[in-house]
Amino acid sequence: MKVLVTGGAGYIGSTLIPVLLDKGYKVICLDRLFFGKESLAEASENSNFKLQRDDVRWFDPAILEDVDTVIDLAALSNDPSGELDPAKTLDINYLGRVRVARLSKEYGVRRYVLASSCSVYGFQTETLTEESAVNPLTTYAKANVMAERDILPLGDSEFTVTAVRLATVYGLSKRMRFDLAVNGIVLGLYKTGKIQVMRDGSQWRPFIHVKDVAVALTRFVENSPDKVNRQVFNVGSDDQNYQIYPLAELIGRSVRTPYKIEWYGSPDKRSYRVGFGKIKEKLNFTPRHTPGQAAEEIYNALKDGAITDSMRARTVDWYKHLLDAEATVKEVMFRNTVL
Repeated sequence: MKVLVTGGAGYIGSTLIPVLLDKGYKVICLDRLFFGKESLAEASENSNFKLQRDDVRWFDPAILEDVDTVIDLAALSNDPSGELDPAKTLDINYLGRVRVARLSKEYGVRRYVLASSCSVYGFQTETLTEESAVNPLTTYAKANVMAERDILPLGDSEFTVTAVRLATVYGLSKRMRFDLAVNGIVLGLYKTGKIQVMRDGSQWRPFIHVKDVAVALTRFVENSPDKVNRQVFNVGSDDQNYQIYPLAELIGRSVRTPYKIEWYGSPDKRSYRVGFGKIKEKLNFTPRHTPGQAAEEIYNALKDGAITDSMRARTVDWYKHLLDAEATVKEVMFRNTVL
């Protein structure tokens, strides 16, 4: 089987691709490489792996020939990043992914998996299932809803389409991110002895380890179409719905180091608890990792120097850097043209 992973050099993709290779699949990674390709160094040594540097908005669709499955991870990730340039977010996260799905069907790909997000639920007080109404509050969440709306109807007897709404992801990755809740809390604790908590701390979020995400995605590749076609799945587990303040205390206990709580920001407008019974019942999926275990692992990796903080590990900061660099290049080109 040949699998194309868009955004495969990213936080999730660089964890997923080794899993697919270990299963004996041939894997093509299509990625713009905004964050470099170091996360794929190990995969690049495998003869079944191919890296294609390109953009979902304009890649040559010939790459889809003989591809069996597309796992579409390419996106400007998370809510804050999506607000840096809303038009670009919609261009990539909505139009780009719709293009990938339509071309996949046109070129005879048998299966397409869209990586969406539980952020589509926005602010709601009840426990939410796949049948619950969505309430997207940010450009990132709206782009996910729009992509789901346009892509799911493409599914038919020849083309299996699934949208997976991921819980907030955490854990070590070859393309590390510290702008995610669990990872960021651990980094702050390591650097300052303080745990930063976004006000007012009562907001709910579902969580899942990046390694468990990789396992879940393979389930959508390997299960029969009648179980997953034209369906939405929440991906996570019921027992990993946490309020942010209790989660911060759990991380502090897990790392076993003295800490102080430091509040920041305005009260978060997003709060949602999610039910994950469908993926457990239909695909027999239960996550194996926990935030406490991951926090200890990340903290030790920081102490040992196995991972370090950098601008590239903070998605919003790196996107801002890229946007500033793009603006500078355009300004220089304009000046040269005038002169």
